[in-house]
Amino acid sequence: MKKVELVEKVVEKTGVTKADATRVHDAIFEIFSDALVAGDKVAVAGFGTFSVGERAAREGRNPQTGETLKIAASKSVKFKASSALKDALNK
Repeated sequence: MKKVELVEKVVEKTGVTKADATRVHDAIFEIFSDALVAGDKVAVAGFGTFSVGERAAREGRNPQTGETLKIAASKSVKFKASSALKDALNK
């Protein structure tokens, strides 16, 4: 589902204007991003928890040449689904 589709679903379910739904969408995801960049977890009841995971630096290999290369340490977003979401997926 793309942003436009999500905004349209919000408009259908709530009756707010498309402009208001877009502003709310943008604000929510900006708040999520800011919290994750700050190292906080974002928990949405009944949906799941977003958190920041760290990957250590490691050695990799170019599959075409076999050359060894260093892969830098990095951070990524992790998501853990709530039991309610897992149950809904497995009905």
